Amino acid sequence: MKRYLAEFIGTFALVFCGTGAIVINDVTNGVVTHPGVAITFGLIVSAMIYTFGSISGAHINPAVTIAFSITDRFDRKFLLGYLASQLLGAIAASAVLKLLFMEHQTLGATVPAGSWHQTFILEIILTYFLMLVIIFVSQNKSVAQFTGLAVGAVVGLEAMFAGPITGASMNPARSIAPALVSRHVTELWIYILAPVIGALLASMTWKLMKED
Repeated sequence: MKRYLAEFIGTFALVFCGTGAIVINDVTNGVVTHPGVAITFGLIVSAMIYTFGSISGAHINPAVTIAFSITDRFDRKFLLGYLASQLLGAIAASAVLKLLFMEHQTLGATVPAGSWHQTFILEIILTYFLMLVIIFVSQNKSVAQFTGLAVGAVVGLEAMFAGPITGASMNPARSIAPALVSRHVTELWIYILAPVIGALLASMTWKLMKED
């Protein structure tokens, strides 16, 4: 249960702070700014990794958990519990934001700025790079202590340049929660399927390249 609680709190924090930055940027006419939103996502991910990494691994992302589940570094018996905890934490965060900002229409939901296939491909690539950093850094004992910094930096970097086009989700829970609570679910399938594909490809890459 400690693992599941850590994933619940960690994902709650990610969605509350990250999408909260988007909402507050909207209601304050851009005070937070796009770079501010990107930095917020990166910093909260980094903070949660250092907070809960020793308890649950701080996946806080269903795509990451699914990708780890095809490796020997994660016990598959925890898979459903992790996914449920992440989704519940994310939905709880979006529900709180809805109570705080009832006038906001999307609650930071991810919506493609261009075509669906453009966003689909971008989200696969973005999540591939993210998972690649997560698994290669966290599983390398010589640099594992820097996992939080590395992963947070990648999240912030990718949100900075790809956010205006895709929303830079890279995380099904981050997209599912605001979409469900705000009822903007039309393109949600993109943000569920693409990150999972990208993360799985990264795990496959690690399995091919890791030292035996």
